[in-house]
Amino acid sequence: MIHYRPATAADAGDLREVATQAYTETFRGLYRQGDLDVFLPAAFGPTGLQAHVTDPAYTIRVATDGGKIIGFAKLGPVAFSGDWPSGAVELHQLYVLSSHLGAGVGPALMDWAIDTARAGGGTELVLSVYVDNHRAKRFYARYGFVDIGRYDFAVGSVIDEDRLMRLSL
Repeated sequence: MIHYRPATAADAGDLREVATQAYTETFRGLYRQGDLDVFLPAAFGPTGLQAHVTDPAYTIRVATDGGKIIGFAKLGPVAFSGDWPSGAVELHQLYVLSSHLGAGVGPALMDWAIDTARAGGGTELVLSVYVDNHRAKRFYARYGFVDIGRYDFAVGSVIDEDRLMRLSL
């Protein structure tokens, strides 16, 4: 049975593990190991995701199955450069382990993200998605997100094209 709850400080290490696993499952073969060795600790380690668990600027919801985290969503301030409205909120990550894709975890976390952003006074929800991650782009489009432009996303020495997407709340 899948359960949902707010992340706690005790979840930081498990979140790092889940994020690393989900990222490498999704993008297996796309990056050299050296680039992943730079990116993964920065994004999900002590100064990234792990630090955000206890940072009041971020809100993280976890999905668990049998007590183990199998997915999560993280909301926070917009990190993209540019002139964003004061009510903009960024969906920094929405990750689900491949073993649980299709089980409704992604939609439940997305519903939470939209509801939470609205409840906090958000006027739009923004995110970036890898240009060739067609599954994720279709998922976001079903919720009404629209492509608003290019974003260069660094994974080690590789600069990928991501698409910025926005949902008016």
